[in-house]
Amino acid sequence: MNFIVSSSALLKQLQNISGVLNSNNSLPILDHFLFEIGDNEIAVTASDLETTMITKIAVDTKEKGNIAIPAKLLLDTLKSLPDQPLTFTVKGENFGIEISSDYGKYRLTGQDGNEFPKTPEVESPSNLNVSADLLFNAIEKTIFASGNDDLRPVMSGVFFQLSKEDLTFVATDAHKLVKYSRTDAKASKTASFIMPKKPLNLLKNTLGSVNDDVKIEFNDTNASFSFDDTQLICRLIDGKYPNYEAVIPKENPNKLTVERVSFLNSIKRVSIFASKTTHQVRLKISGSELQISAEDNDFNNDANERLTCSYDGDDIEIGFNSRFLIEMLSNLSTDEVFLEMSAPNRAGILTPSTGNDAEEKVLMLVMPVMLNS
Repeated sequence: MNFIVSSSALLKQLQNISGVLNSNNSLPILDHFLFEIGDNEIAVTASDLETTMITKIAVDTKEKGNIAIPAKLLLDTLKSLPDQPLTFTVKGENFGIEISSDYGKYRLTGQDGNEFPKTPEVESPSNLNVSADLLFNAIEKTIFASGNDDLRPVMSGVFFQLSKEDLTFVATDAHKLVKYSRTDAKASKTASFIMPKKPLNLLKNTLGSVNDDVKIEFNDTNASFSFDDTQLICRLIDGKYPNYEAVIPKENPNKLTVERVSFLNSIKRVSIFASKTTHQVRLKISGSELQISAEDNDFNNDANERLTCSYDGDDIEIGFNSRFLIEMLSNLSTDEVFLEMSAPNRAGILTPSTGNDAEEKVLMLVMPVMLNS
């Protein structure tokens, strides 16, 4: 059994799916790519049992068969070769593989492709199509806010909420929350599911260069994302997502408008002097002046900066974790941002102001930290 394939085309597709591979697999065969050879194409699969990615590559062959090829060895070989046609010859009886290039021959041993775990089927799925750009933005704007707590697995992913009016994506770790909605994409019926972080990062890394729509299929246990010559199938997080609407304060009379990049850079500088345990920065707002300060009493360090702003509300002094504010401001793209607050012990709401896409709504919530006296 043999096939001929471009080394650079193969490397590009294998790198797209190689993020699925774990460094410590329970099954040794999961350290391999499964090559399924068909009429003038091969389907290559990588899996960690929870997430599976499949990519299809055009090759020159008329044969059929399958073989599991060691992933790291193959990737390292391809990275070291300039673009050229490679001939793969597979010996079925001992799973030996010979790769012939312009430079010479390389031999390695694979495993029986029939022992590779079967790709899960998404049975009787609901489905919808969204643009790759929309899905990429939704993941990028939300995934940083998802949690890492193994005891609360539902909060370690992103909540997909589909309706006939819009699509909403939510992530929270109980300290910060992001709600991202799009009215330019709709589902045929109301549905929801929780996507784990790993497959979302794989999608984010791949979708940046995709121009087509993504076909999403899902049921109660699995979801599938298909685009170009690639398919990702993953197991969904089982559980009920918390009622996030209940934690978003509705009455926020104190409204601050400030230039985003100046605000972000100021927090970055001041936070260098903040306590290394709380990362607390203090915002003191009165009139059109915003004071940003931080102190680390253990080392007698402190910093203070002033920014001009537009503010409507009572004078307020409130503390936030600087790392959360930096993440949120970095994930917004408008010139100015709104920060809405009600009291020093209630969550602050961060939203983009000017130039925001009419079809896109972003709301970021950040919990305050108790100020040192």
